[in-house]
Amino acid sequence: MVSPSGSESSFVFLEGSPKPTPSTSYTQPDPLLDKIHPSLLPSYIPGSTRAYAHDWSRTGTGGEIKPNGRHIVDSYGRVCSLRGVNVSGCSKAPMNHDHGAFPGEHAVVTFVGRPFPLEEAPEHFSRLRRWGLTFIRFLVTWEAVEHAGLGIYDKEYLTYVRKLLLLLPSFGLSAFVVVHQDVWSRYSGGSGAPAWTLEAVGFDLHALEESGAAWLLGVKGGGHVEAERGIWPCGYQKLAAATMATCFWAGDTFAPKLKIAMPGGQTKPVQQYLQDAFLDMYATVVQALDGLDGVIGFEVMNEPHKGYIELPSLHKFDYNTDLHLSHVPSAFESFMLGSGFPTLVAHWTRSFPLPTRLTSRSVLNSTNRKAWRPDGPTQGMCVWEMHGVWGWDNSKNEGVVLRENYFVKDPMTGRKVDWYTDFYYPFLKRWTDRARKVMSNDKMFFVEPIPNEFCPPSWTAEHQLPNMVFTPHWYDLNVLFNKAFGDFTVNVQGLSRGMFPLKALYWGQQGARENYSLQIQNIVDHGYQALGGKPILIGECGIPMDMNKKEAFESDNWKWQERMMDAMMTGLERSLVGFTLWNYNPDNNDIRGDDWNGENFSWFSRRRGLPRSLLDLDQSSFTLDNGGRILPSIVRPYAAKTAGIPTRFEYEMNTGAFIFEWRSPESKENIVLTARETEIFVPSLITYGRKLVVSGLSAGDKYTYDEARQTLFIVPRDGSSGRMHKIAVSVDPPLRPQFEVNTLWGDFGEVILSGLVMFVGLFVIIKYYFYM
Repeated sequence: MVSPSGSESSFVFLEGSPKPTPSTSYTQPDPLLDKIHPSLLPSYIPGSTRAYAHDWSRTGTGGEIKPNGRHIVDSYGRVCSLRGVNVSGCSKAPMNHDHGAFPGEHAVVTFVGRPFPLEEAPEHFSRLRRWGLTFIRFLVTWEAVEHAGLGIYDKEYLTYVRKLLLLLPSFGLSAFVVVHQDVWSRYSGGSGAPAWTLEAVGFDLHALEESGAAWLLGVKGGGHVEAERGIWPCGYQKLAAATMATCFWAGDTFAPKLKIAMPGGQTKPVQQYLQDAFLDMYATVVQALDGLDGVIGFEVMNEPHKGYIELPSLHKFDYNTDLHLSHVPSAFESFMLGSGFPTLVAHWTRSFPLPTRLTSRSVLNSTNRKAWRPDGPTQGMCVWEMHGVWGWDNSKNEGVVLRENYFVKDPMTGRKVDWYTDFYYPFLKRWTDRARKVMSNDKMFFVEPIPNEFCPPSWTAEHQLPNMVFTPHWYDLNVLFNKAFGDFTVNVQGLSRGMFPLKALYWGQQGARENYSLQIQNIVDHGYQALGGKPILIGECGIPMDMNKKEAFESDNWKWQERMMDAMMTGLERSLVGFTLWNYNPDNNDIRGDDWNGENFSWFSRRRGLPRSLLDLDQSSFTLDNGGRILPSIVRPYAAKTAGIPTRFEYEMNTGAFIFEWRSPESKENIVLTARETEIFVPSLITYGRKLVVSGLSAGDKYTYDEARQTLFIVPRDGSSGRMHKIAVSVDPPLRPQFEVNTLWGDFGEVILSGLVMFVGLFVIIKYYFYM
């Protein structure tokens, strides 16, 4: 058995943390000294370097990893499959968040300690390393950096983040940093921007909920009971978030009269004010993290939303793209509510087969509360009334729409606008130009489309970024909406695009795998069609742990969560894309969940974990698994570094067997390989006490499996251009099945067959007696 890697022996542990036994040293050349992997030598023995498969430090990759066509490759030209987690959902709210005082005291919040205190870092990073989830999408919010006011940056928080991310390479981890947002801000019902951005535009934070401009109960600790479940995404359509997004992306076009006062007495147009503030903040983050080996890139913004831009009617939102649940005012109704006018608003409830239906109407804002501050830049007037989009008819005592298609065309030229080409792509260029000015060397830039949209065809070469990685998200929207998963699954992606309803229905675990595989493959295919040779990584994907009425919290039987996660992971594996799961949250518990809008996605729960004093931080230690739920569905083999192009990966978690196929690159693919060794993560969770059986190798191929490093090393004898390679790997004895991979025919075949026999028999009898 090969000893743990040398990079493990150099871990930086904080005071009070347990330390693993140092590993033995190696005599092979240090990969950092040259970019020729020793596996090119004829005498090379597989696994003789210090690396392990899921080690993304410079030791493990020979230097930097970088985009190369559709792939991300290490310094030896090997194709990297990056798997990891979002860290963390708890980063959306500050450490001193007071549900009762919200939204007050917003200038003195602190995010130091989010996602976890520095002294806990070895525990969490060791756990992710053991599980092979070593690529992190690290969450930072604008509020965390600049909550105290424009240009006032929280240096203590930035220092904390730098110290935390400085530890990543010591555990084989790498990360990209995302400035995260949902529904613009915590103060409009989501997360992201600081409170002063809404105040600068003229909103009264203390009137947003009462006026119907935002739904805030979920960020104040609610969202858990049936009446509140899943309402928060509707906040994108409400006045506060929709106005802020519209002003941020297109204030020059749609709100040119809105000027923001600056400290020196000058004013700035609202779009320039918000975008400049965001870019200044982002440049500060980049500077604070510059030079960290563990940070390989940055993502501009989580799930961007276009607000009112391209909204064809002020009287309704598109049911197919915008969630309708609870009270959903139209844009026009939101304008009137925010201006203090009691307004009749539609109320939507869950239904079937359509997800929701209109069930009643209620008058909101009966107290005449105005969302606009009288001392703000609009002087208490709705910004859209100020721009003549609507007005109040005193003679009829009612509001009237004056410019129905205002957000569809440029009000000055009449030209139809497109959010992507007119606003998003230009901003991305500004962001990359600004970020690169403060970087000591180029990083990767991660970008995504509007949630639940395919990559737009307009994202052509002239709009693409240097070192760009496309990072769309995928969730089963039906499960998220209903918080329920069983044998019956639905392709919501297909239904929203006109798929015949019966074709969108699937049965059983096999059906769920096929359903999710199709949806994820559609996202990947559309990305490649639009972007050509750019890497794709699924930035968010996950499952709700509190599904099926939270029954697993009582029974501790997680079979449905295991099945759903397996179906999703199978779809990701078949699509051959990397991903970062949502989410690893050490602050999660069964009662609060992730403590944000009633969400509960973390499959790690501190309540079930061992105290730090009992943990062994070596990646072969089972003590790290405590606190993890549904691990057999999550901790799976994968080809982390392939000396070639992966073409197929299939894993069956009920047996522990997988098939991996790859081919040596051809000259036209512009991948220069200086290594023959492929490194596959094979978790000790499935190999402990079992024999690993590898078959399918050609004569002269060599391999070894090191359970301590959880790595299967393979060195083919022949790596000539275009040559195909295939291995089949299993464990002996096989794993104990977690569940049955059931199908429609397997569950109902006998019933269907019996029905057919009865039908045929009846038909024969009728024909014989009545037609003979």
